[in-house]
Amino acid sequence: MPLVGFFFCLCRCCNKCGGEMHQRQKKSGPFLKKYFTISLLVICVFISIGIIYGFAANHYMRTNVEETRKLSESNLNDLRTLLNVVPGQIDYILDQFTLPKEKAFDDLDNINLLVGGSIYERLKPKVLPVLKDIKDLAEDMKTNRDTLVRMNTVLTDMKQSSAQLRTSLRDVKTSMEQTLMDPQCSSPAAAPTCDSIRKSLSVLDGSANFDHLPSLDGHITQLDGLLQTDLSGLVQKANESLSNIPEEVQNQTRDFISEFKKTLNSLQSDVKNISTKIPIQKTLSNFVRYINDSEDYILHYLPTMEECDSYRWLVCLVICCLLTLILIFYLLGLLCGTLGYDQKATPTRRGCVSNTGGLLLMVGVGLSFFFSWIIMTIVVLTFVTGGNMEKLVCEPYRNKKLFQVLDTPYLLNEDWKYYLSGLVFNKPDINLTFEQVYSDCKENKGLYATLKLDHIYNVSEQLNITKHTGDINSNLENMNIRIEDIELLDKTGMKTLMDLRSSGIDDIDYAAYLNATERSPTRVNLISFANNLRRKAHQLPSGNLKTSLKSHTDTLTNIHENQVVPLQNSMNAMHQQMKGLQYRTSGLKVRVSTTIFFLNSTQDFLTSQLSEVVVEESKQFGNKIISYFERYLQWVEMAITQQFAACRPVATALDSAVNVFLCSYIVDPLNLFWFGVGKATILLLPAVIFAVKLAKYFRRMYSEDVYEDEPVNKVQSKPRAQTVPRVQTVPMVQTVPMTNMRHANTRSRVEQGTQTI
Repeated sequence: MPLVGFFFCLCRCCNKCGGEMHQRQKKSGPFLKKYFTISLLVICVFISIGIIYGFAANHYMRTNVEETRKLSESNLNDLRTLLNVVPGQIDYILDQFTLPKEKAFDDLDNINLLVGGSIYERLKPKVLPVLKDIKDLAEDMKTNRDTLVRMNTVLTDMKQSSAQLRTSLRDVKTSMEQTLMDPQCSSPAAAPTCDSIRKSLSVLDGSANFDHLPSLDGHITQLDGLLQTDLSGLVQKANESLSNIPEEVQNQTRDFISEFKKTLNSLQSDVKNISTKIPIQKTLSNFVRYINDSEDYILHYLPTMEECDSYRWLVCLVICCLLTLILIFYLLGLLCGTLGYDQKATPTRRGCVSNTGGLLLMVGVGLSFFFSWIIMTIVVLTFVTGGNMEKLVCEPYRNKKLFQVLDTPYLLNEDWKYYLSGLVFNKPDINLTFEQVYSDCKENKGLYATLKLDHIYNVSEQLNITKHTGDINSNLENMNIRIEDIELLDKTGMKTLMDLRSSGIDDIDYAAYLNATERSPTRVNLISFANNLRRKAHQLPSGNLKTSLKSHTDTLTNIHENQVVPLQNSMNAMHQQMKGLQYRTSGLKVRVSTTIFFLNSTQDFLTSQLSEVVVEESKQFGNKIISYFERYLQWVEMAITQQFAACRPVATALDSAVNVFLCSYIVDPLNLFWFGVGKATILLLPAVIFAVKLAKYFRRMYSEDVYEDEPVNKVQSKPRAQTVPRVQTVPMVQTVPMTNMRHANTRSRVEQGTQTI
């Protein structure tokens, strides 16, 4: 570029390459000026964007380098924190043995509910329904006996009341017949009424007769004998035997619980000893050494790096400022040239402002030739550095191909197949790769699984569930629980049920009692009969006959109120109680037989399978206790192998060193810098061309085109539709220096030609 600029200057000094201070006037001159102006302005806009990229990248890189110390300290502190908490994590994991132990102690203290209660719950669905049926039968017997006693009393009263009612109605009927024999009934006026009354006396009779209904004393006596056996008490006794199972279990397992707790305490000490066997402390000491060495290295070279970055920042700043200076000259040239340009001024009489604009454009061109080689050199250097770092380090790091290269056997050390395992454990045969360690740490897996410590100490074997729960199983097998046979009903109670089945209470002739008590005590309603008799008596003439009949009506009303109504109430009560008794005793034989069947089957179940239920519940309780420790040991194994000492800080530190510091802090701003500055530098080339072209239209020229007056054949004016061209003589052109231009400039514009030669 400087060489081209030198020859360009020589060319212009020889009035070549646009160096001649004379501007030919053309028709396309205004258009070209606008085209060059707009083109240069657009190029300047794009150059300014590249310069902004350069400034931003330079500032961003400097800011990031200043943050490097904090970034390194943060990551190193995270790594130290990880290594410091690892021993505490092991102790914490093993100390959690107290949780299943306390849970087991809790269950042992509540064995009465967990084992005894479970046995009770297993027996309850089979036993309680049978006991409830027996209790219901006992209550029904008592209820039926009370009902029979009340019914028997009511039946005796009904028999007496019905006999008294019949006697009373018979006496009234006899008395009325005697009254109707009065001579007054023979008179024509009273004869029809007396005959009517005499005919109605046939219905005046009692229809209720209960003498044919047998007494209930036999059934009452039979139920009294059955009730001598307290079935409810026997059921209550069986319920108490069933409810006492939890307490009995508690009493039988008291010694077992004490011994079992001692076994669990000894198991806890065995589990805690595992922490002393895991070789994590030795591995951690190696990592601590690496971290300390890394920190010393960073602290030693970080000031040097910051000092070098200061020089880099200054050089990049100067480069951006040079481009900015060139851009400023171009923009000032455009501004002055555009604002100072006068379309009426000739090239030799252009204004000072316009001329200054052209000079500024040429200054920008000169600076472009003078400094662009420096800028190009910087762009090439930053491109080679940033581009190669991006393709050789950053991109392979992101897609993990860099790790694959590092994991190549015998690459980093000719004697080690796997470099990382040889570095960490001094065992290069362990398949431990950078890619695998990085991926596991990225997923926040534990150091045990990530570093494959199982090749040194196998936790799975040490935490073998069978090994640690064998003692628990052997102790639980010694838990011997025996539940005495539960007798639901003794022989007396069973005989009572059988006697109840054959008692014959359900064979009572309920239909006879119901039919006898559902009819009316009299054949006619005595109140209606008395009212009818009173109405007929009013038809008779006054006398002894009429008075006697009215007296009989009062007697009938009194019989209805004092005898018929109480008898009817007793009959209704008897009817309702008989229906209730019939309902309760219907199907009594089947009901009792079913109860006896289920009682026998339930008793057989208790006799034959109660011990099996006890064994099953005991085993279930033992499995529950063992499950606490199985889950705990599984959790310990999973925590140590997968979660213990989660190594994400290691992956984060590596990402911070490569992906953040190197790639994001250094390479990305460096690539942005050469991209922005390179784009601006490339655009300087067309900017130089357009600036040189445009300066011709802004600068004041030394000479211009002048037109001499020559005779010209005028074109005759004719109608517009018949214009005929004539031969025209082209004016002669003469170029004169600026000192002789006064006369030429005074010519009228009409006299000047429109074409130049």
